[in-house]
Amino acid sequence: MYSLLFLGFVSFVLSLLLTPVVRAFFRRTGWAHRGSPPYGSEAATRPIPRAGGIAIVISYVVAYLCILALPLNAGFILRDSLNFALRMLPAAGLIFLIGLVDDIMGLEAWQKLAGEIAAAGAAYWAGIHIHAFAGSGLAGHGLAGYGLAEYGSADGVNDWWSFPVTVLWLVACTNAINLIDGVDGLATGVGLFATSTTLIAALLQNNTALALATVPLAGCLLGFIRYNFNPASIFLGDCGSLFIGFLLGCYAVVWSQKAATILGMTAPLMALSIPLLDMAVAIARRFLRRQPLFEGDCNHIHHRLLNRGFTPRKVALVLYACAAAGAVCSLVVMNRSWSGLIILAFCMTTWMGVQHLGYVEFGVAGRLFIDGAFRRLLNSHISIESLEESLAAASTPEDCWNVLRRGCRECGFHQIEVQLADRKFRECAEIQPLESWKVTVPISEFSYVELHRGFGPAQQHQVVAAFVDVLRRVLAPKFVVFERSSPHRERANAGMIASA
Repeated sequence: MYSLLFLGFVSFVLSLLLTPVVRAFFRRTGWAHRGSPPYGSEAATRPIPRAGGIAIVISYVVAYLCILALPLNAGFILRDSLNFALRMLPAAGLIFLIGLVDDIMGLEAWQKLAGEIAAAGAAYWAGIHIHAFAGSGLAGHGLAGYGLAEYGSADGVNDWWSFPVTVLWLVACTNAINLIDGVDGLATGVGLFATSTTLIAALLQNNTALALATVPLAGCLLGFIRYNFNPASIFLGDCGSLFIGFLLGCYAVVWSQKAATILGMTAPLMALSIPLLDMAVAIARRFLRRQPLFEGDCNHIHHRLLNRGFTPRKVALVLYACAAAGAVCSLVVMNRSWSGLIILAFCMTTWMGVQHLGYVEFGVAGRLFIDGAFRRLLNSHISIESLEESLAAASTPEDCWNVLRRGCRECGFHQIEVQLADRKFRECAEIQPLESWKVTVPISEFSYVELHRGFGPAQQHQVVAAFVDVLRRVLAPKFVVFERSSPHRERANAGMIASA
């Protein structure tokens, strides 16, 4: 216990002392500067350095060096764990360098993602594995009993999906902390709650090595938040937020490895619920709006709270409270007798919270799904795909007409008229709407398709647009061929020559 207190105290003091030094250095050099966030600090009159992660990383590493140099009880544990630490060093170092280069020079989204995947792969190689049945087998790294051993499946063979799931988890956690870093002190505070929760869980599980890994990060964040809370004088930057998210993802896997099943990831998920929820909501709404997934916007959870009139300081405090609630739930769910009830209550509360934020995308999508509009729209698009294939295979005007009238019925048109050179086709439904509109699609000089449809939901316009696009793209070349061989075309040409 004294070793843990010493490690936490040293990292806290180092972070408290080094952060102003890093801030002063970047102010003098002018590197890694940016203005205040959109709704950010009161210190918006001068540029604010965004490389505070340097102070956190240095404090984290130096704290370990200090405890290794002293004859404390945890020294032999750290030395026994040194093999694992060295194997993890390339992964954590790569994440930090990616963030630092992005802070100073800027990187494309795909470059950052590629580097994060490489770092996650290195972490997997170092023994960070997610398995279906954690704790069922140990492949010794000299760390068994400290919670940092590599766990295997029941038969001692790694599950085939372990690598992609682990990489996905680590990349998600890495970016979740980065995305929520939009208000002074928010990412630092949420990261501190998640780290402290992991520390408490490690102590409850008697997982000494995990506790030793999390204590210095908690101390670093506690010292850094002194300068990062509103009004902030330094930001985490990508080098800090990516590093913190990556470590928290690794800690969560080690935490879950003490559980008996894959449901052991439930507690870490709750501890990281705020950043992961924000990231999931961002991806979902960008997908629904057909926006680039990696392009930033101002519709994150903290932005929605700011739009409701909260100050940046109040936004941070509200989300701190939510993170604390998630932390409590994650610790309580470790007691299996209460886990089902806690998970259900947590999910319901999360759903109500997202609803309260007023995301229009989810409301519209929900209504489309409930009233059957989504299914109708899906069926219409399936019909249009089938229409395109059938029209492409049609070889005569009659074949095209048969395909068109069947497709019109499936897509909700009540009348269709087709002029194909000297041939004309027309069909009407028995029951006509009181009010309707029509669209005429010119295919060529002598050919057109006229469609009639009753007024209805706005989603029908997408179906009409897709239907018209198929007609223009598939029928145009076919109609040109038909017209060249039709008597109508020959008579028209003869009339033009006679008049000349």
